[in-house]
Amino acid sequence: MRILWIDPIVEDRIYVSALRKALDEARRPDTELEIISLPEGPAPRHLRYHAYEALVMGDIVRAVYRQAPDYDAIVIGCFYDLALREAREVSGRAIVTAPCEASIAIAGQLGNTFSVLVGADKAIPKMRENIRAYGYERRLMSMRPLNMGVLEFQAQAERTMEVMLREGRKAVEEDRAEVIVLGCSAEVGFHRTLQEELGVPVIDSALAPFKLAEFLAETASRFGWYPSRRWGSEPPPEDEIREWGLF
Repeated sequence: MRILWIDPIVEDRIYVSALRKALDEARRPDTELEIISLPEGPAPRHLRYHAYEALVMGDIVRAVYRQAPDYDAIVIGCFYDLALREAREVSGRAIVTAPCEASIAIAGQLGNTFSVLVGADKAIPKMRENIRAYGYERRLMSMRPLNMGVLEFQAQAERTMEVMLREGRKAVEEDRAEVIVLGCSAEVGFHRTLQEELGVPVIDSALAPFKLAEFLAETASRFGWYPSRRWGSEPPPEDEIREWGLF
């Protein structure tokens, strides 16, 4: 099984190192993992702003179209789930997953309610829109901002844990969340300590889409459950793609 993780920013070595360590520990023995980031140059180092999202969506779709034939599944590594629908249109037989959709789906199997620990207030409207679109808004008890930048989570791990514990306790005790979701894939690696302290499941939003990708790739291989290509899932015509040189 081959899985590609697309990190849709210019590589942050501290984060990618933590991500690779966590995914290597979590992957099945027969799973091959590749992580790619955007090349150095005029590209975002984080995706806090929606304008930055728009700048990299094309890069994600092109990467999925070009790489999909070589992989069983692809993960888009941002909790905004940016370009998820667009990438799925051009992924062929490859599964495409993303952190928010995967994490809340798993949270819904482990409890009646959940809260999300997000990086900042800025992220809340977009993430709430996604959760509503996925059909889980009634289970969402709160979105608690950590007021930290994406690049700070791994670089300032001690502070990250302190803030997560504080806001996580509020989410459980005050908001009555039965499950906590870490609302950024850069928050990878903190879930075990958090759930020991909080006494509820804590969903790591890097592990969730990765393990879901493994599961769905296996079911595709065993049962033929490949992505649909009818109606709303219809892909762009290959002759247009070739004629117009789109990808």
